[in-house]
Amino acid sequence: MSKYIDGFVLPIPKDKLDAYRATAEKAAKLWKEHGALEYVEAVGDDLEAESMMEMTPFPRLAGTGPDETVVFAYIVYKSREHRDAVNAKVMADPRIKDICPAETEAVFDMKRMAYGGFRVIVES
Repeated sequence: MSKYIDGFVLPIPKDKLDAYRATAEKAAKLWKEHGALEYVEAVGDDLEAESMMEMTPFPRLAGTGPDETVVFAYIVYKSREHRDAVNAKVMADPRIKDICPAETEAVFDMKRMAYGGFRVIVES
């Protein structure tokens, strides 16, 4: 059975990056405590795609403004079923409310976050 990954790409205001990191650290602890195999959040560093490759750079993909950067994140699970079980535990945990504050207090705009579940097809 291959692993399963939840993936995220989101624009973050640069002046809120420290607050986002604090939120992500809490989330990582919660997901890992409930069984996630890995939890990774990475902030953009080298985001310009090579023009000769005609790739789309992450800032354009994420629709970032000049005062924003991109975070690429993923959570690894044993399987889709494992992901569903872990996420159910996380959502039932009362600490999730501290991690996901009201929209007016949020560190980023969830409506701009891209998300998807992925079945691993190659791993080395």
